[in-house]
Amino acid sequence: MSFGQGGPQWGPGGSGSEPPEWGSNDQQQGWNPGPQQSHTPEWGSGSQTPDWNALAEASQSRTKRRRWLMIGGGALATVVIGAAVAIAVVSANGSSESDKPSDHLPATADIPSEPTQPGPSFEATTPPPPPNPKDYVSSAAKDKAPLSPGSLFPLAKVTMGDHEYAKGPTRDTKSCASAAHGDLGPALTGNHCTRLMRVTYTAKGGVAVTVGVAVFDGQAQAAKAAQQTDKGNVVSLSGSGVSAFCTTAVCRSTSNSYGRYAYFTVAGFTSGDNVTQKDTGVFTAGDDLAEYTFRQIIHRGQMQASAAANGR
Repeated sequence: MSFGQGGPQWGPGGSGSEPPEWGSNDQQQGWNPGPQQSHTPEWGSGSQTPDWNALAEASQSRTKRRRWLMIGGGALATVVIGAAVAIAVVSANGSSESDKPSDHLPATADIPSEPTQPGPSFEATTPPPPPNPKDYVSSAAKDKAPLSPGSLFPLAKVTMGDHEYAKGPTRDTKSCASAAHGDLGPALTGNHCTRLMRVTYTAKGGVAVTVGVAVFDGQAQAAKAAQQTDKGNVVSLSGSGVSAFCTTAVCRSTSNSYGRYAYFTVAGFTSGDNVTQKDTGVFTAGDDLAEYTFRQIIHRGQMQASAAANGR
């Protein structure tokens, strides 16, 4: 048999010669070494061509098997190494409870709840409210600050807005009715006035105002004394350079109260002239000094309340 068309001949004869025989028992169509033969046959001048395709397929099959074995072995090694690393990490972290996964946490019933014992308690302390200044000028029991015309009217000159008033004579008496005209005397006596202090101020234009402050034991008595006065007023106070006024002439008067104090004003001219509706300076002076007296009584209460708050 030839490898191809026009190839060389296997024998020494011509074109019709037969190829040499392998032996008497060998087949003519191929190599059959027998089941026990493992050696490579000797290629003689009369042997047949080997099956190269079968040999290539067998080699390729062996190569694939080795490749899959290598891939499988590598994957198995990777899994083994990963498991070893995981075991090493767990071993290094120990068995702390905080490292357990959530499925190993204790059930809700096993988790300690809030402590049932109450914590330390403290009594709520609220600072007391500041003292009310009016309380200290509404009752003789609390109104203990020194009291005199000088303490109630300390300034030699009083300024109210654009108006100035110069301080004149002062007087203090325990016989309240003796320094009152008309129905003011009985009102003071009936409500148990304990003291009547007077001070006179002068202003431009010959205007003079006398302020009288009557002192009672309680607030209700002072209010009644101020309300019961209709046609009365305090006696004007002159002297120390202030001429007599409002002795016979018509003057303007006011009455009010705050706390245990009732305060009154009488305003007129030192010239002795009567006061009329057009004399606005007289009305303004009486109102200004009544307002100033009111503020002084309030200030007296504030000073005592502040001293009480500071523990003095």
